[in-house]
Amino acid sequence: MKTCIIIGAGGGVSEAVARRFGGSGYRIGLVARNPNHLQALSERLSDAGISTIWTAADAGIAEALDTALDELLTQLGRCDVLIYNAAVLRPAGPLDLEREDIAAEMAVNVLGAHLAVRKVAPGMIARKAGAILFTGGGLALEPFPEWTSLAMGKAALRSLAISLFKHLSPSGIHVSVIAICGIVEAGGPFDPARIAEEYWRVATAPDGVRDREVIFQPEGTDMYYNDPERKHAETSRIPDHMRQPTDPR
Repeated sequence: MKTCIIIGAGGGVSEAVARRFGGSGYRIGLVARNPNHLQALSERLSDAGISTIWTAADAGIAEALDTALDELLTQLGRCDVLIYNAAVLRPAGPLDLEREDIAAEMAVNVLGAHLAVRKVAPGMIARKAGAILFTGGGLALEPFPEWTSLAMGKAALRSLAISLFKHLSPSGIHVSVIAICGIVEAGGPFDPARIAEEYWRVATAPDGVRDREVIFQPEGTDMYYNDPERKHAETSRIPDHMRQPTDPR
């Protein structure tokens, strides 16, 4: 049975992804900080007939995450798909952030992803197959100051994903960063089930270099979702993926 490990598991995208992969026969491993939330999620998935195991760990604490992944790999036997969805979503301006805040949040937003990949990549390389997907975001493409730390993390995560794509592709492993450029909400353009379908497609049938970065922004959605009051409209630039031929550079 193939397996999928999701780090930063919770409701929304993570649960939808777990349902999509689990419903297609994958055994699911879950990691998140809160054991009560993990237990509830695991029960919901089990009620849907999805085989699930979980272990609680803070993705920003290397020793805890390393131990959690050891436990999951022992029980699952292998990891065919790794999904890193952990992030600290805390608003703060660039001059309000303390050095310690940035270090702690980058540990979750980026370093946990790096540790997880180093843990599962050797097995994937030996099998010459596997997929590693990171949850990115529009802040990596156009930062807004109210979310400085998260923007830094998503930009670094994007860079890590593309470096890993180049490094691991020759071994038959696909790596992708999926930038969700909007507010996830059931029934909306960023419906979790719709997003989960894209994760499934990229993990199981990636389109080579085109899918090293997937920008999930349905037509008609707003690049200013991180700046709803348009406070930074005059100092922002339309991201390349939204640019029309008549737009100024």
